[in-house]
Amino acid sequence: MIHFVGAGSGAPDLITVRGQKFLREADVVIYAGSLVNPELLKETKPGCEILNSAYMTLDEVIRAMEKAEREGKMTVRLHTGDPAIYGAICLYGAVREQMDAMDRLGISYDICPGVSSFCGAASSLHAELTLPGVSQSVIITRMAGRTGVPERESFRSLAAHHATMAVFLSTGLLSQMEKELAEAGYESDTPAVIIYKATWPEEKIVRCTVSTLAKSAEEN
Repeated sequence: MIHFVGAGSGAPDLITVRGQKFLREADVVIYAGSLVNPELLKETKPGCEILNSAYMTLDEVIRAMEKAEREGKMTVRLHTGDPAIYGAICLYGAVREQMDAMDRLGISYDICPGVSSFCGAASSLHAELTLPGVSQSVIITRMAGRTGVPERESFRSLAAHHATMAVFLSTGLLSQMEKELAEAGYESDTPAVIIYKATWPEEKIVRCTVSTLAKSAEEN
């Protein structure tokens, strides 16, 4: 059995009870490199095989899961955040690709949700993301970079709603983000925040405005 487990936003005690149980029972753990707090690996039992997917291709990850299954072992694929949101992408293979591979191979799997970093960030900020009279919606998105986004989901068109926005994977594109927010009608003094490693011990919070995002990031 393969368990795709969301490791949570960073703090090791923010993994779910179910995810912790799977970690403690696993014979093989394949974790998403530096994106997952290594403290979580201390939950594994003696003899558990631990593999860092940062040094593996997607094919190698799939082969490792297939091998464990042939040997009757239980595998945890430990992804950052929640497997359904951006935490499961980047260099380590999207969950969808891995699930498709498991379907082709006839291997059973399930998904254990995790606490996404945008939820962890809100907790660190003591913020309510759906504040009455301010915003009743949260848009989870990212800027178009090396990986494009559908035109109908362009950052500017989503920003035009003036809802709360949780923006992932876009720290290197903040100058363009400032421009698009201004073109979407945001006032220059609209509050914004940049959060580095939300809920991790080295968490850093930089409060700024939508017009000082790039400058604040550069300074910090």
